[in-house]
Amino acid sequence: MKRSQLEHIIRAAGAITNQDELIIIGSQALLGQFPDAPGELLVSVEADVFPKDRPGLSIQIDGAIGELSPFHQTFGYYAHGVDETTAQLPGGWKERLVAIQNENTRGVIGWCLEVHDLAFSKLAAGREKDVAFVRGLFDHRLIDRGTLQQRIDSPELSDDSRLTLQNRFQLVHKPGS
Repeated sequence: MKRSQLEHIIRAAGAITNQDELIIIGSQALLGQFPDAPGELLVSVEADVFPKDRPGLSIQIDGAIGELSPFHQTFGYYAHGVDETTAQLPGGWKERLVAIQNENTRGVIGWCLEVHDLAFSKLAAGREKDVAFVRGLFDHRLIDRGTLQQRIDSPELSDDSRLTLQNRFQLVHKPGS
């Protein structure tokens, strides 16, 4: 997905839900901070989106511009209506959101996860594709080891969650590499 395509989804989802602020939590959130991110990190044709103040309206997004919708068939990409519980996120993530708002979004703000919060959520999900995504973020020097480590070391996490995240972190970034 390209930045202009995410902007189109933001515009469409805002119009469908009559909401001015959306949150983007999936891999395409990378486009908030890195509009020209490497293509290998942008292979998904889906953007995970929910209205900031009314996440329950996500069902409208799925119905109108979701997978297999006429929107998807026409443009080749789509929105997946989600909510805040879809991804495990580190404390303070809301304060670090990165805004996309321009003429192409028609004033609707797409709040994208900050890249380290995105990496944290991908490690928490732990699927092979998520771990590979985080590895790609490191390979392209889009994330900092120390910053991600701080998020993983958060006292808000249970010991089990922290250990799981730490083990996955070690899979993608060996110290000294």
